[in-house]
Amino acid sequence: MSILEFSLLIWIGSFSAGLVGALTGLGGGVVIVPLLTSVFGVDIRYAVGASLVSVIATSLGAASTYIKQGYTNLRLGMFLEVATTTGAIIGALIATFVSVKALTIVLAIVLMYSAYLSQRPRIEHTEDEATDPLANYLKLNSTYPTPEGLVSYQVQSLPTGFGVMLIAGTLSGLLGIGSGGFKVLAMDQAMRLPFKVSTTTSNFMIGVTAAASAGVYLARGYIDPGLSMPVMLGVLPGAFLGARILQGAKTQMLRTIFSIVLVVMALKMVYNSLIEGL
Repeated sequence: MSILEFSLLIWIGSFSAGLVGALTGLGGGVVIVPLLTSVFGVDIRYAVGASLVSVIATSLGAASTYIKQGYTNLRLGMFLEVATTTGAIIGALIATFVSVKALTIVLAIVLMYSAYLSQRPRIEHTEDEATDPLANYLKLNSTYPTPEGLVSYQVQSLPTGFGVMLIAGTLSGLLGIGSGGFKVLAMDQAMRLPFKVSTTTSNFMIGVTAAASAGVYLARGYIDPGLSMPVMLGVLPGAFLGARILQGAKTQMLRTIFSIVLVVMALKMVYNSLIEGL
């Protein structure tokens, strides 16, 4: 395979990852890392480095559109970034001391759980519930647009969501996947935010989280420009397209396909690591 063919195939895969990542809030890295490792045979640490660059691109591509549309809760996202950024630095520092096989197994588990998350039914509107006192004090409650007009929502269980964000940040730094699934879980399930608010705020946050750990990977030589460039150039237009179609998209079928792909990739990575490595 020539360098041009290799770069073109990576671009196509990265474009698809950016599109799905922007639509679901899971982050394109959750597809890119297993794609590079299991399909193209890239060392997982270099795959994580390229993925971190792509996650930043995904966030930049989608976040500007979501903010203009009025979905992203900026105040909440900036508050939760304290937890995710701290976790990202911890994860990046730990990553170089963990074996490749162990990283592969952890990534496979995260892929399986992300597939499960993408299939969980979520409500579009939250019930009128008593607001979290801390969220009320920090003025984190907001509104988001619907065909019927702006709908207000209340942030619930902020300390629980903050704790899940710390775990999400650590996984992001360790695996380079942006851990959008855990961010969406924290906001959608724990903090009871509407699904579109959860996904758009997650997309806003994953870029900051990835940037915190990308510096560590760059300093240790795990970001290869020749690999990162086609990944970033594919993810960015995919993220822009995903952000454009999110507002009117019905994503249940997309989630089903995405879940199948995640499970297949996870099983392939475990097979390559445990069976072929014997």
